Amino acid sequence: MTSHAAVPAPATSSRRHVGVVGAGRVGAVLAAALRAAGHTVVSAHGLSDASRRRADELLPGVPLEPVAAVVERAELLLLAVPDDTLPGLVQGVARHGGFRPGQVVAHTSGRHGVTVLAPAAELGATTMAIHPAMTFTGTSRDLDRLAGTRFGVTAGESARADADALVKELGGVPLAVDESDRDVYHAALAHGANHLVTLVADAVTMLGRAGVDDPAATLRPLLQAALDNALEHGAASLTGPVARGDAGTVTAHLRAISAVAPDSVELYRALARHTAARAVADGRLRAGDAAGLLDALAQDGRTTTAST
Repeated sequence: MTSHAAVPAPATSSRRHVGVVGAGRVGAVLAAALRAAGHTVVSAHGLSDASRRRADELLPGVPLEPVAAVVERAELLLLAVPDDTLPGLVQGVARHGGFRPGQVVAHTSGRHGVTVLAPAAELGATTMAIHPAMTFTGTSRDLDRLAGTRFGVTAGESARADADALVKELGGVPLAVDESDRDVYHAALAHGANHLVTLVADAVTMLGRAGVDDPAATLRPLLQAALDNALEHGAASLTGPVARGDAGTVTAHLRAISAVAPDSVELYRALARHTAARAVADGRLRAGDAAGLLDALAQDGRTTTAST
């Protein structure tokens, strides 16, 4: 495994024995980053073959053990499990008295704040939510990507300094997120990142069916420029046939997509409608042109001919 320089620890940090439940793409990487920062990773839990391979690469020498053993050995317990799994896991550990005073329990869920960790807090543990706003491959490459990554942090007043210090040890930047805002925070990240993957995958498929031999090379400069412009200028950076109100072109698109990638038609329609609404609100598209565009989007692209 490629070696990585340890992140200098904040002056208030203490070295802890770390246990991670969920040696998935996120958990294994964050545990490896904590090890690089000077903590000792003593135990991990992971059931799948992929988790075992990941632990071998990122956490060599760390035993994979049952959840109860990880919890018992950890001074800093990192829960890196899916959002919907987290509540049941916490409640199950608490029922068996697994949490204890002086233990720090942190989870990496984007959706949940610290309320989900209430059973641990009731047993005396210090609790915090630290969600990295980053997509992970589960390999050593992710360690370098942590530098400067924002972490959505939710913690009580007494735990906030410790949560911020932990994020900084990981190379990240703490971003305070109120408990009541976690759902919309997570929705924004998932909508932007996960749906972007779906959208790009659709575009790659269509280009391949158009005979383009390297769709990624064709899309990369266009998408990178579009992303940069969108982040800097928002909807004002919109270009293309929808923003111009080119109903004939959009009709032709629907017909072509219906022929080569029919599963993508409804996604194109939905995004085009939403794009048109943003363009109207931004003053880039006149309401009259938008009406013609929406009429085109309502037609069946398999049977409608392009207008001239």
